[in-house]
Amino acid sequence: MSEIPFMTIGLLLLVASLIAIGTRRIGLPYSVGLVAAGLAIAMIPDTPELPLSRELIFNVFLPPLVFEAALQLNWKKFRRELPVTLLLSFGGVAIATAVVAAGMHYLAGWSWIGAALFGTLIAATDPVAVIAAFKEMHAEKRLAIVVESESLLNDGVVAVAFAVLAGIAAGAPAEAATIVPEFAWTLIGGVLIGGAVAGAILLIAGRTRDHLVEITLTAITAYSSFLIAEHFHASGVLASLTAGLVVGNIGWMGAISDEGRPHVLASWEFFAFLANSFVFILIGMHEATQPIGLVSLQVASLAIGLVLIGRLLAIYPLAAVFAPTRLKLSLPYQHVLFWGGLKGALALALALALPANVPERMEIVVTAFIVVAFSIFIQGLTMPGLIRRLHLTRGSADPAEAASTETYEP
Repeated sequence: MSEIPFMTIGLLLLVASLIAIGTRRIGLPYSVGLVAAGLAIAMIPDTPELPLSRELIFNVFLPPLVFEAALQLNWKKFRRELPVTLLLSFGGVAIATAVVAAGMHYLAGWSWIGAALFGTLIAATDPVAVIAAFKEMHAEKRLAIVVESESLLNDGVVAVAFAVLAGIAAGAPAEAATIVPEFAWTLIGGVLIGGAVAGAILLIAGRTRDHLVEITLTAITAYSSFLIAEHFHASGVLASLTAGLVVGNIGWMGAISDEGRPHVLASWEFFAFLANSFVFILIGMHEATQPIGLVSLQVASLAIGLVLIGRLLAIYPLAAVFAPTRLKLSLPYQHVLFWGGLKGALALALALALPANVPERMEIVVTAFIVVAFSIFIQGLTMPGLIRRLHLTRGSADPAEAASTETYEP
């Protein structure tokens, strides 16, 4: 961020504020407006080139986005849906990755390692636009919890799988004796580090009732859990997710004062607003500067089609597993999970982190930007209409569905 002039930061924040006002009035997803604004800004002559790197997304933007989303999750409801979201995350990522990797290898001629890395990174979902639409439209609460929980866990699984594949691409031995322990540590280590950091910070927070100190301590929790986990080759996404869940559930039991709680929540909504604003504007600006000519229309269309097919096969068959149980997902829910599997910052961060020796590196980066653009503009713009059409707003659910779900209250 130090490379971005302060005047530019101020102008971007002004643009983000105007976009927020405008999109709220016309009912469009906020992230769509931000990316469109970024594209427009990039077209202005002499616009300064702003950085968008894996380090910027991982070290600056992802920790507050993941932590804030987890902070708002109710543990009991998150745990209740855990069998569904875990299967969709682990099984869904595996299916989606396999479909995209096989398609890009056999149909586009990419190397197996390049196709596998692309399939993995593009399986990452970003629920920002969908959750924003849920809040505006008062969508059913269970639907919001399932979508956001699946996306957070999905991001953690994707980051772990990508790290393992990137290590293999860089020359690490591709042996089960090496890969399995590494994969397990990345997952479990992230959860353990996130819980340990959050627990330690809450012990300190319990000694004060100053809401400014409490806000500061939660900021330390979000970033330190992420960065410490990454330092020890564990999952920073899962660490921040765990830390957010601990603070957002155990923290309210006394470590964070009753007076400080609304201040903490309001502050984190602001931090997430800042992170979302910058990351989506920067995505738009960098979409405009991508060397699209490196990827043919056929390859781009193939990638988009494979991503949608992979998501479809990841959602509907796995959701059928729970059809006879109390965790059954209705068909409208499955439609939203399928079409709401938006791509965003994590997918691009991983694309930008591809090892230099991957043969199709630049093609993968450009293709990832194209898929993300399609996801934001086509899927993001049509999500509010889909939610209305499926009658998933408060008070419009079918009686059978309403008996097992709650309404979303922002």
